[in-house]
Amino acid sequence: MAVERERPYVQFNFLVDLGDGVTEGPGAGFQEVSGVGMEVTVSEYRNGNSKENSVQKITGMNKSTDVTLKRGVIGKLNLYKWLDQIRNGDQAGLRTVTVQLQNEDHSEVVQTWKLLRARPMKHTSGPFNAKGTDVAMEELVLAYERLEME
Repeated sequence: MAVERERPYVQFNFLVDLGDGVTEGPGAGFQEVSGVGMEVTVSEYRNGNSKENSVQKITGMNKSTDVTLKRGVIGKLNLYKWLDQIRNGDQAGLRTVTVQLQNEDHSEVVQTWKLLRARPMKHTSGPFNAKGTDVAMEELVLAYERLEME
């Protein structure tokens, strides 16, 4: 259930549930989630015998954008195992991934995005640099078929 207010919520208040069935609820610990969105294509059409000199706009297909998840490397292989499951052709590997925005004191969820029939399409680790003090990061890009918001 979305909560409406005048001032936008700040960052760092979200949870990600990868729908893996291993962890109960959000257990992913991602630092960044970007690209959650969708678009509906519109086709233009005009009847040959139309009296108006303009086109009609016809609602077309629904397309979802790819989502990028980033986190520090923590030594868990759950993301790799999911990617391996998908690349080996396991159609049971599709999941519902849930992203929840919490209020500032983390006492309630104020908005939820559900990525239906999601699958990993890219995994990147690094860059690794022994001279720096940055955290080693991994990135997961998900493709999904439908976006729902609550």
